[in-house]
Amino acid sequence: MVMSPIRAFTEHPASVGESYGEHMGQAVCFGSRMVLAGLACLVHGVLPFLFVRTGSRTINELNERMVRNRRTAVLSLANDKRLPL
Repeated sequence: MVMSPIRAFTEHPASVGESYGEHMGQAVCFGSRMVLAGLACLVHGVLPFLFVRTGSRTINELNERMVRNRRTAVLSLANDKRLPL
């Protein structure tokens, strides 16, 4: 079965209650934060007195944000009577 090109870009974002653009923005934001936290962890490995809590704090913040957004999306989808794409 071949997925339509448009659906390939919209199915997953719609499943989490976002448009393609909203999902792209969230993913870029999350990815950027993870890259920066990863770099801080690498520095911390060499200089353990720097960035002591940066990695774990970033993981916790991103996870809380993702769970909060997921709950909002589930509630929004539950109240939406339209069929998904």
